[in-house]
Amino acid sequence: MSTELRKGMFLIAAPGLRDPNFRQTVVLLCEHGPEGALGVIVNRPTAMSISEALPQIPVLEGTGHVLYAGGPVQTNQVMLLYRGDQFPDNAHHVFDGVCLGGDIGMVERILTETGTKEFFRAYLGYSGWGPGQLEGEMKTGSWMILPADPQAVFEKDPTRVWGDILCTLGEAYQPYAEMPFDPSCN
Repeated sequence: MSTELRKGMFLIAAPGLRDPNFRQTVVLLCEHGPEGALGVIVNRPTAMSISEALPQIPVLEGTGHVLYAGGPVQTNQVMLLYRGDQFPDNAHHVFDGVCLGGDIGMVERILTETGTKEFFRAYLGYSGWGPGQLEGEMKTGSWMILPADPQAVFEKDPTRVWGDILCTLGEAYQPYAEMPFDPSCN
């Protein structure tokens, strides 16, 4: 398992991580450096549609795309993550054809073109760490690190992503894959 913190990596919450903001989450690390780290939780869909959060964008109306809870920081802002071949100039490359940005034109193109292999997800808020904070959490065993997988971000059932990744980590983690969010319900 890779241990290098850098953008384009998944942070997989350890089964013992109790913080309700991050319990059973998979975070896509979008930036990491001396100033800290930024990512989005890829496996927390909300009950809200994107069109409810962004009513000013008519092409979103009735699409059924859900908004994801990206993390506990700036939960009043929507961040867009894309997978494709063409990106707006203001996009921030994360990994393997995946970028973070805010270009609604790309959303419109993805929703209106037929046969496109492009995807997007919208996140309310993000996950952030100050300088050295994430490294400290790594030392306490709160997170495991794996290279990010675009299919897990855009195509897999988000409610299965954490458990499915745990199953790939070996037999020791398999009992946790089906663990309820609240272990007292077990």
